Amino acid sequence: MFYFTSCGSRKALIQNNSNISKNEVVKITNKKNISKEKKNLTNREKIDNYIEKFAIVAQNEMKSYGIPASITLAQGILESGMGYGRLAVEGNNHFGIKCHSDWTGKRIYHDDDRKGECFRVYIDPVTSYRDHSLFLKSRSRYSLLFEIKTTNYKAWARGLKKAGYATDPKYPDKLISLIERFDLTRYDSKKSDSLILKSQPNKEKISQIHKVQKGDTLYSVSRQYDIPIEKLIKINQISNKTIYLGQELKISTKN
Repeated sequence: MFYFTSCGSRKALIQNNSNISKNEVVKITNKKNISKEKKNLTNREKIDNYIEKFAIVAQNEMKSYGIPASITLAQGILESGMGYGRLAVEGNNHFGIKCHSDWTGKRIYHDDDRKGECFRVYIDPVTSYRDHSLFLKSRSRYSLLFEIKTTNYKAWARGLKKAGYATDPKYPDKLISLIERFDLTRYDSKKSDSLILKSQPNKEKISQIHKVQKGDTLYSVSRQYDIPIEKLIKINQISNKTIYLGQELKISTKN
């Protein structure tokens, strides 16, 4: 059994204020982003898909900021409702981060601890992951977390609750349960194949670079340059068949 409590599970308050300029409020529409096929997936399948998509992103954040990838992934799964919550779908907000006084970007209003609270809107999920890292790293109340080893996911989970990240008393237990059920600690290892790959002889001649744009997939890029997907993955050392916005992909031809 899986328990999920994300901000997207409560009744939403939709607000659009045309007088706001810098603090722009995002206009909400009834988007049908989830196909019938996706709706029929089990929770386990949804979580597996989420992990496959965002594991490399979480690992990159761990490498840059020292937050265990297992913790980041578990928080993302929980806070975003496996990627299906309203804040994740309409605001690309995978961690339930509220606006706070320093936020000047787009906003979405949603009922959480109080009615109509302000949450951040991001241009894409990867930006949400980066803001999550910066959010923890830049606030003094989370400083004690960075004294904990990245391998101690239980202490990180409890530390997040103690520092006030969530009000749910069962928040640490939910994170720990996700980490253990889906073996997320495999992404915490610095020797993980998906984070650090052994160098191999490069028998390919790089002809150009493709910068990943919105809507790109491995399939569409491979078709665009007439290169097999397997070759594209190998040259760029892509793990979990996942590419992200702004990534520079090497396009090659044989010597």
